[in-house]
Amino acid sequence: MAIKPKLHYFNGRGRMETIRWLLAAAGVEFEEAEYLETRKQYEKLIQDGSLLFQQVPMVEIDGMKMVQTRAILNYIAGKHNLYGKDLKERALIDMYVEATMDLNEMIMFLPFQPPEEKEKNFALIIERATTRYFPVYEKVLKDHGQQFLVGNQFSWADVHLLEAILMAEECKPDILSPFPQLQAFKGRISNIPTIKKFLQPGSQR
Repeated sequence: MAIKPKLHYFNGRGRMETIRWLLAAAGVEFEEAEYLETRKQYEKLIQDGSLLFQQVPMVEIDGMKMVQTRAILNYIAGKHNLYGKDLKERALIDMYVEATMDLNEMIMFLPFQPPEEKEKNFALIIERATTRYFPVYEKVLKDHGQQFLVGNQFSWADVHLLEAILMAEECKPDILSPFPQLQAFKGRISNIPTIKKFLQPGSQR
């Protein structure tokens, strides 16, 4: 029986959430290590040599202790056929993912900002989502008329865009109102069985 990937992180979404999303989308069962809640736990991982650059997230997978979020994600996507059919498709996936990563990080860090900056940064998130990021994906889907962003095949780009959409909707529930293609995309991707399972209450999301 295959050993489940083991995730080492704090008790929260943070940079590990995208890894959870991708594993779930690939149909891979995973387990969470004991959440890092004390400095002592964190230092033990460092002393054990488990954190190559003294940072989490860290994922134990296929006999490796992988760090650096994008390296982990690239490995999972490549292993589970979610990274395109050739280099050109991979380049497109990388471009789309990097953009949604930028948006996700803006949202992710909002709760940690000083109160006097939150309102300004919240407005910036909505502005960037609706004028810089979502219009691009709306146009891509409309222009090629296919179900998925790249190569008419389910990929990491689709998973990451759905995550970004749901995070943006937590900020502004009607944020997709001007984007009919993205509304339909959200419905399609949410109903892929592995994704649907991950979105259920009580999942590891």
